[in-house]
Amino acid sequence: MGRIALIFNNTLVESYFLSGSIQHNCQAEAASIFLIIDMDHHLPFVLLPLVLSVAPNGLCQKEDICSKSLVNSCNDCIRSGPYCAWCQQLNFTKAGEQESARCETQAKLIGRGCKEEEIINPMSSQQIQKDESFSTSFNMKEPIQLRPQKISLRLRPGLPTTFSVSFKRVQGYPVDLYYLMDLSFSMRDDLENVKELGQDLFAALKKITAHAQIGFGAFVDKTVLPYTNTNKNKLQKPCNENYECQAAFGYRHVLSMTPRIEEFKGKVTKQLISGNLDSPEGSLDAMMQSAVCGDQIGWRNSSTRLLVLATDDGFHMAGDGKLAGILEPNDGNCHMKNTLYTKSNEMDYPSVGHLATQLEKNNIQPIFAVTKNVEYMYKQLSSMIPKSEVGVLSQDSNNVVQLIESAYNRLSSKVTLTHDTLPENIRVVYTARCEYPRQEGDNKGVCDNVHVGQEISFDVTVTTDSCIENQTFSIRPLGIKDTLTVTLSTSCECLCNNPRESSHQLCNGNGSISCGICRQHFVGQFCECSIGNKDEHSLRGSCLSPSGTECESHGDCVCGRCQCHTTASGSSYYGDFCECDNEHCEKFHNKLCGGNGQCNCGECKCNPGFDGSACQCTKSEEGCRTPNNTICYGRGNCKCNHCECKNGYQRPHCQICLGCPDPCQTKLNCIECLGFESGPLKKNCSLACKETISHEMIEQFTFSSKLCQQKDTNGCWIKFKVDQHFGEDKYMAEILKQRDCPEPPNVMAIIWGSIGLVALIGIFLLMLIKLLIYMKDLKEFRKFENEKKKSKWAELPKSLVLEGLNASLELRPLIHPSSSRHLIVVEGFVCPDDPRG
Repeated sequence: MGRIALIFNNTLVESYFLSGSIQHNCQAEAASIFLIIDMDHHLPFVLLPLVLSVAPNGLCQKEDICSKSLVNSCNDCIRSGPYCAWCQQLNFTKAGEQESARCETQAKLIGRGCKEEEIINPMSSQQIQKDESFSTSFNMKEPIQLRPQKISLRLRPGLPTTFSVSFKRVQGYPVDLYYLMDLSFSMRDDLENVKELGQDLFAALKKITAHAQIGFGAFVDKTVLPYTNTNKNKLQKPCNENYECQAAFGYRHVLSMTPRIEEFKGKVTKQLISGNLDSPEGSLDAMMQSAVCGDQIGWRNSSTRLLVLATDDGFHMAGDGKLAGILEPNDGNCHMKNTLYTKSNEMDYPSVGHLATQLEKNNIQPIFAVTKNVEYMYKQLSSMIPKSEVGVLSQDSNNVVQLIESAYNRLSSKVTLTHDTLPENIRVVYTARCEYPRQEGDNKGVCDNVHVGQEISFDVTVTTDSCIENQTFSIRPLGIKDTLTVTLSTSCECLCNNPRESSHQLCNGNGSISCGICRQHFVGQFCECSIGNKDEHSLRGSCLSPSGTECESHGDCVCGRCQCHTTASGSSYYGDFCECDNEHCEKFHNKLCGGNGQCNCGECKCNPGFDGSACQCTKSEEGCRTPNNTICYGRGNCKCNHCECKNGYQRPHCQICLGCPDPCQTKLNCIECLGFESGPLKKNCSLACKETISHEMIEQFTFSSKLCQQKDTNGCWIKFKVDQHFGEDKYMAEILKQRDCPEPPNVMAIIWGSIGLVALIGIFLLMLIKLLIYMKDLKEFRKFENEKKKSKWAELPKSLVLEGLNASLELRPLIHPSSSRHLIVVEGFVCPDDPRG
């Protein structure tokens, strides 16, 4: 679609759109013409009429087209396309002409003689149902900043309808600011500064409105691994010993909205830093709860809602909870009890899209006050959340007041008009009418640099593609509570001025007039056909060809039978559905059927001696004859002296089939039953195989074809060759008489071999056990020998006489060096030292 834009001193004054399809006088599909007007040069004002008159009718006009199919009534016509109109004028159609001729564009109907007042062409309409005036200032009542408030549209499917929406921001509109702060350990310096900024924050808000409130909340992260150290002592005091800090937590609501600065300073001053393990924080968890827990936060119904998120790190999002085994998705509901988010360790983080939906639903505009290292990340996040801004914090957050003030000015000066969920097949396009329009897509209108009290407007174009009834959707500025409710209906029914007679003379007294055509108990152009026990739809159904077209569009359905039209040359269409004619056959040398045949219902019937789809060649079979004097080996048809082979067989004579199954595989069962009377076809071999294959048992092959070697059901190898005869499934087989069958196994050898193997295994195990016992005894003996070598024996200086013995013996007292005990050796006996001496 082309466009003419007027630019006055670098400012867009007005733009005009050119139609997309340019006929006759317009040679380009789309064009854009820009008039740049300077105060010092007046020539463009002279050129403007010339530009606007590029066509005789001013701007290039689109030719309306009515695309119709199966039109049997006025309602069918209106639903066929946005430019279709219906002529209800009596006797408009000619004898034998279908009633669908009444359905065309308005211009063509008038050109064919239909009076303009007899044309049914419903147009779109609109009705404003509620349009209260703008509020001049905020006076504790619900202000009016958007008008109208309710509008009803009646649309023609396919035709766009445009209406205007105006917006004017009221002076002194309330502001609710919720300061949501990251209290992880890295934000300790920022917390100290925020404690001192309460006075400045309220002063900045008072510049904007006298009705300002402020609240405070804090967040860290989920108190489970790997986000937070779950040691009991670390949960209670997550930072080191040198700092005073509070226990780890996910999100805590500290202060509800309040206009009192002392209350804000008192609550914030008591806040302590906390800590966690990983760098990303639970920011999205906290923002979700701040958005959906409106009663606890204290958001007012009529206010600009600002959510300031202050952090120096990134954020976790949906899916990160799996690291901690948290699989339940975030449900977007409020789960706050005693100021704490109770489902922090049970639900995953919300997704960005889910959070954006909830923020938009609750008219909350986020301001991301972040440090320089994460600025890019939050700008990416801001691009996915409507009506949000990003500001860069200093290292200790001492510039947060200026950041909030500038971000608010950017948010409040930008007005974005958009809609909620649309009904099916509805399209809405916005065009901003303001000093600084911005293009951010067709589904929203944006005006920038809008001041308080400045009135702006948007053109809203609504189009439906189907018939609907009483559907609604809402249009509203983002971040503002005001809404416009749009109710939609469509004009899909014809409101015709029908004569009151129940038996009109035009219908031969057999029916009444409905939108210019005869209806009721008889059918036909003039109700000349009796319906009987059928309805009109059934009668017309008998005229539908297999392709679904009534009389193939070559005739009229009269009383359930096709009355065929004549062709352009004067001959007639024929057939049950007027599907045949004798003019549309294949041509050869620009002659119908090559001049060698007759055209019959789209096919050439060749004269004797000619062949081909266009009778283009003489009949001959010489090129199709094979060495064995057959035609194409019986696997194709000879046309124009060439073989047209059946699927898989190759030219020139259809002898070889590249894509056919291997006969070595497919004929194996027949070979086995014919040659050796075995196999799965043994019982009905003659029935299954005699028609397709003949065989001969031989000692040596004579065929030159491929050798087939296959294993039969008994495990024997069968060798055979097959040669294909005339036709597709005719074979001659040569089968070797002798099969190669493997010898049966020697059972006794297997048994004795198994027994011998078991015996050898047993002997081996016994020898292994004996070896292990021997190795153990050898180890013990060597240990004993080593101990014996280490022993030293000392002699006592005197002889001992054993009491109770009649003989006096010479004794060799010995003292073991590692013991204080004495040993007495008496003729091979070793006794322990006797305490009696």
